Amino acid sequence: MRLVRARDRGFDTILDELLSRAATMEKEVEEVVEAILCDVRERGDEAIVEYTHRFDCVNIRGKIEIKKREFNKALKRLSREDVGAIEETVERVYQFHSHQRLDSWFMTDEHGNLLGQRVTPVERAGIYVPGGKASYPSTVIMNGVPAKVAGVSELFMVTPPGEDGSLDPWVLVASQVVGVDRVFRVGGVQAVAGLAYGTETIPRVDKIVGPGNIYVATAKKKVYGTVDIDMIAGPSEVLIINDGTGDPQWMAMDLLSQAEHDELASSILMTTSERMARRVIRELRRFIRGLERREIAESSIKRYGLAIVVDGLDEAVELSNRIAPEHLELFVENPLELLGGIRNAGSIFLGSHTPEAFGDYVAGPNHTLPTGSTARFFSPLGVYDFLKFSGVTLMTRKGFDALAPLVERLARAEGLEAHRLSVAIRKKER
Repeated sequence: MRLVRARDRGFDTILDELLSRAATMEKEVEEVVEAILCDVRERGDEAIVEYTHRFDCVNIRGKIEIKKREFNKALKRLSREDVGAIEETVERVYQFHSHQRLDSWFMTDEHGNLLGQRVTPVERAGIYVPGGKASYPSTVIMNGVPAKVAGVSELFMVTPPGEDGSLDPWVLVASQVVGVDRVFRVGGVQAVAGLAYGTETIPRVDKIVGPGNIYVATAKKKVYGTVDIDMIAGPSEVLIINDGTGDPQWMAMDLLSQAEHDELASSILMTTSERMARRVIRELRRFIRGLERREIAESSIKRYGLAIVVDGLDEAVELSNRIAPEHLELFVENPLELLGGIRNAGSIFLGSHTPEAFGDYVAGPNHTLPTGSTARFFSPLGVYDFLKFSGVTLMTRKGFDALAPLVERLARAEGLEAHRLSVAIRKKER
């Protein structure tokens, strides 16, 4: 991990290069994605089967949808304690997200007009759950629970099959505990296409949520407008702000917990103590040797890891807001004193006993978060992402008479004669 000082010449360039690591979409990726989307849109299941065989080396002909016996088999493969862990996690995430419910509201203005906002859930939502390098039952929970709390009528899930065509039992059991209605054995761009356009087997949805690789992210970007999406998620990232106190081993392991996600993940330590920075780097080198995903973590730390020495916590907060990290750990003695200054962060973890891993699994707040500095304008996935808002207006006779002159004047100013006349014609008929 590189160690730099915020006051050094060239620091801004180093930081900008780090933050832009996933900003460029390769043209060849977009071309591949576009071709697959178009093919699935035209040929449906047949294209789904062909691409799954090409990319995952699995034949899913006649087996795109998961059957009940596979869910039962998955349940038998988990212990009672495993199932209990899933159930308790779902309950905790459900409790947190239940506070995000929004209700319709109505009011009357001074003229007696009825005005309001009607809140309704989307009817169909699709969850994309990645596979490949790891199993992600937590993604099922974090994406499915807010949809269920919102009241989504039909919830579907897509996820790539393993080499033998099966799905991870943790993922399947989690989908049942959450209440997913149907699960499909397909991943990649073809899965996004299936949800966006619909096929003979996969129903078309209104919204697609969930993380994926660059191909999945690009596919979601391209189908936006045909369906809604949550966000364009990039590689995972964590920023730790430290005041020179605490255990360097804890911080080192927190940095590695992000680095092991994938080679593009970014782990940043920002501390007021150069001595602490060097201690953390030493511990990081020691711990990384024993990780199962050592090669991934080493690549991530080498390319996108950074230890930054700052002159004070005010400077750290300022830089943090510039970085707008996905995960922010305030690993300081008095984290609440810094919280008020944090404007841009996906999820904030306060104090030395709050590792980011709690946010990934059981704390309650959602772990589907804005990445790549998009926390400047994006929020974590929540119940509100599965809701639609409709304005409601009922004009009384008195309200019509009071506001008609305003409508006519503004319509005339914009040159929209039919707008003005739609009001004027009602006045003449009295």
